[in-house]
Amino acid sequence: MGDTSSMPANWEVNAVFSIFLYNQIHDNYLYSLGITRRFLGVKPQWGFSKFISKKFLTDPSNGYLVDDNCVFGAEVSVVKKEAFAIECLSLKNFEIPYKRDWMIPNFSKLGEFWKSEKFTAGGHKWIVQLYPKGNGDASGRHVSVFLWYYGSNNGTPSERVHARRTICIKNQLHDLHHKKTNTAWYVGSSDYWGWSTFMEIATINDPKNGFIVNDSCLLELEISVKAVVQVSPLPIEK
Repeated sequence: MGDTSSMPANWEVNAVFSIFLYNQIHDNYLYSLGITRRFLGVKPQWGFSKFISKKFLTDPSNGYLVDDNCVFGAEVSVVKKEAFAIECLSLKNFEIPYKRDWMIPNFSKLGEFWKSEKFTAGGHKWIVQLYPKGNGDASGRHVSVFLWYYGSNNGTPSERVHARRTICIKNQLHDLHHKKTNTAWYVGSSDYWGWSTFMEIATINDPKNGFIVNDSCLLELEISVKAVVQVSPLPIEK
């Protein structure tokens, strides 16, 4: 635990935690199963003495240490005395990415934004939203594109979803497409991530560049759900 100076005397905190190490080559995780530990003033830290061997970690070909950088993560759930929440982590490293495209007609006549229909990928509901004239600080300069998360198909009330997404505006004349890729945690329904400065408006509107043909834009999405954390509050038996 970090700063405990504000904690009362004889404090204790029960927590369930998992540790993750990101593989930057294979785009998956080495992780520890969630364990429950009691943190006390005399024992404020817990961990794993043999999480990964130093030799395996420092070998760049294994993908955990790239350009002298490694990426760790942690999931922590504090267990309260009156009630507690169980967090169930599911890794989705072997799922096939979902891929589809949309032909957006009348691009020059679009209003503030274009929005796709709601679709399902990786057992979760999503919407793509494109602002042809930009959004927020990017207005008037860049096209903005966002991916919105609308919850799981099974109606789980509280969850977090880690997704890798690639959004691409296809070049319809040449093999010079414009795309961006990133990963993010989506926390709860109606959360969104994307790029406010996805592409310069002048670039997409120039007919010589091939991104707008017959006033139509071809937008492509690829998304992979990498991990899901489902939170289920449960009462403690008396």
